[in-house]
Amino acid sequence: MKNWWKILTVLLLVFTVAAGMLSDVPRLAILNETIRNLYFHVPMWFGMILILLISVVYSIKYLRKPSIESDIIAHEAARVGILFGVLGIVTGMEWAKFTWGEYWSNDPKQNASAIGLLIYFAYLVLRSSFAEQQQRARISAVYNIFAFAALIPLLFILPRLTDSLHPGNGGNPGFNAYDMDSSLRLVFYPAVLGWTLLGIWIVNIKSRLEILRQRLYENA
Repeated sequence: MKNWWKILTVLLLVFTVAAGMLSDVPRLAILNETIRNLYFHVPMWFGMILILLISVVYSIKYLRKPSIESDIIAHEAARVGILFGVLGIVTGMEWAKFTWGEYWSNDPKQNASAIGLLIYFAYLVLRSSFAEQQQRARISAVYNIFAFAALIPLLFILPRLTDSLHPGNGGNPGFNAYDMDSSLRLVFYPAVLGWTLLGIWIVNIKSRLEILRQRLYENA
């Protein structure tokens, strides 16, 4: 059955939403019920990184052996990755309001995440500035590689070098160190897998539709 992973995606997301809202969670100081956002905010970032990695892989594939399919998949994966990044920012701001007292506190990881998204928004602008398909695909593929190379240190290295309110950064312990108990893990790991598979599913649909549109345009 080719579509088993799509069925798995639906089951994981139904479980994530239901258990995320209804299951018992640890009563932690400050966090309280907002710890449930762990099932939505953090998986968005995991999904974003993996989907953007897929985009980079197809950009490299295009540079090695140019094909319109590789370019389209790289582009659509980048767009979906950006969507996940925006959702990660929004859910993170909502969490920050309840735990840190304001939506945006200039936390290093917040700022780095915003910069990373701006870099990828520039990728979309860059693509739209070229009319010729091969030139657009080639230049945007190169930019995509450098954008991902910049994103990783922005999210995972620089915040660790300075004070940060985020768990696991700036001397703060990560979730695993003090409150990631078995009840949270039971929902968290399926949530990461479910949201990531949803992103891949969206990329798959959007890429197939765009490839079909391009072929119909060429044959018209």
